[in-house]
Amino acid sequence: MAERLTRGQLGLACGITAGAGFVDGVGFIHLGGYFVSFMSGNSTRAAADLASGDLLGWARALGLVLAFVFGVVLASVVSHRGEGAAARDGTAVQPQLRAMWLAAAVLTLAAVCGSLFRLGHGEGWWFAVAPLIAAAMGAVNATFTRGGEVSVGLTYMTGALVKAAQHFAALLQGRPNTVWLRYAALWSSIAAGSAAGAVCYLAWDLWAVWIAVLGLLACAAAVGLRRPQS
Repeated sequence: MAERLTRGQLGLACGITAGAGFVDGVGFIHLGGYFVSFMSGNSTRAAADLASGDLLGWARALGLVLAFVFGVVLASVVSHRGEGAAARDGTAVQPQLRAMWLAAAVLTLAAVCGSLFRLGHGEGWWFAVAPLIAAAMGAVNATFTRGGEVSVGLTYMTGALVKAAQHFAALLQGRPNTVWLRYAALWSSIAAGSAAGAVCYLAWDLWAVWIAVLGLLACAAAVGLRRPQS
């Protein structure tokens, strides 16, 4: 939960969430109304497409969901393998860092495919971009885990809005409460990131994915440089 995060961890969560929003803004325009990090939206879109007889749209939305799930599974396996070594070495950040490097690698591959498409090397590269980004966004959700379970969702903010509203309601009832600001910060990060992603895509097309790559690498570097707490 966001209230249990240190300031540094909250800053990291906001940074990754902004990146997820950024690529969702890119993907939403690029795909004409589908998402690469917001799978609730794709689930609704898949159902609507199926009901309206648009089997291609249904397959596209469902494919993105499956790619996202694959990213979560892969990152969870990679992170779990690092937990034993982290416990022995005292490097508690290792599993978290493994998930982030995996996500950065997959997102980089997506950026390479997008670049090859823009350079005119074939339509096939276009189709690879969105599933790879969705897999990368699934992977980053393994960044904050506790006991093998995701403790902070980074690419879906409906729950954060509910939490913000609940804690703000407590404040209105006279109970001192600043926790709502943490959840509001997460939502604001994904909203701002989405706006930035949309603007950058309109300006630079799929080249904009490289901005998200650099952002995720910066977050991973920040985790790598942070000394683990004893």
